[in-house]
Amino acid sequence: MVTPKKETEEGKHKEGKEDNDNADYGETVKECPECGSKNLIRDYERAELFCGDCGLVVAENIVDLGPEWRAFDFEQVSRRARVGAPMTYRIHDKGLSTLVTWSPTGHGQYKLKRWQQRTHIANTTERSFIFALSEIDRMACALRLPMNIREASSMLYRKAMKQRLIRGRSIEGIATAIIYITCRQYGVPRTLEEVRAISRVEQKEISRAYRFLLRELDLKVTPASPVDFVPRFCSLLDLSSNIQSNAIEIIKRATEKELTNGRGPIGIAAAAIYIAAILGGEHRTQKEVSDVTGVTEVTIRNRYKELSEQLDIDVLL
Repeated sequence: MVTPKKETEEGKHKEGKEDNDNADYGETVKECPECGSKNLIRDYERAELFCGDCGLVVAENIVDLGPEWRAFDFEQVSRRARVGAPMTYRIHDKGLSTLVTWSPTGHGQYKLKRWQQRTHIANTTERSFIFALSEIDRMACALRLPMNIREASSMLYRKAMKQRLIRGRSIEGIATAIIYITCRQYGVPRTLEEVRAISRVEQKEISRAYRFLLRELDLKVTPASPVDFVPRFCSLLDLSSNIQSNAIEIIKRATEKELTNGRGPIGIAAAAIYIAAILGGEHRTQKEVSDVTGVTEVTIRNRYKELSEQLDIDVLL
């Protein structure tokens, strides 16, 4: 005698098998078994296949083999449709080539991988290009830059390479200058000291490449605003959002009175943060601010005195 538990398990097994058989049948059936019509309609919302003429449900629990997205016109289809990995400018071939991976057991795959490595890089120019893109990606990772900055930097390097601006110049210097330029263009500026610290070239080489690219590519880079540096510096100094807001307000007041003209934006930002931290009860020493911002203590002291006097801010140390 079969116990109720076994009956239940057998029933589930039968039911699951019937569902699978029904789903497979729905994939192979071509006409209605009742009226012979070939007007079969798939209703993926109800997971049913039914005849459009007589209404007979031919199969149930059919599987939707289409994409997980919906499109209502050709433009949406072309924008959402995808095959394989997305295209990226951070890879020298834009990620369009086939990648043969290593396999510990497949000897044929090992040979294919070796041939792919030989044919993947055509000449020394392409090899240099791959090295430059890897340098851009390395520095962007070190500076914790978002993906759009990395893509834009890679595109700008491609543009410089097409105009033959790389030949005879340091690849590391050009790549570092491009990172610096892109950060300025996208409103996430990094100080020259920060960029130099993760680069493999000296600051003089970076500055030379920076001016050269601006001139040859006709790039328009607006001067960095002190406000752009405040959120990151406050985060590094572990200051609250109130201190950040007060520092930005001090900079805005200084800008209205034209106190920022002819002054370095980083020095103004450092001094505003220093004043706001004191007023907000989260005092940081000038040395701590100097270590984070890269501005000397003398500059911070001079700028904070100018701001406090001109803006009538009573700073009690």
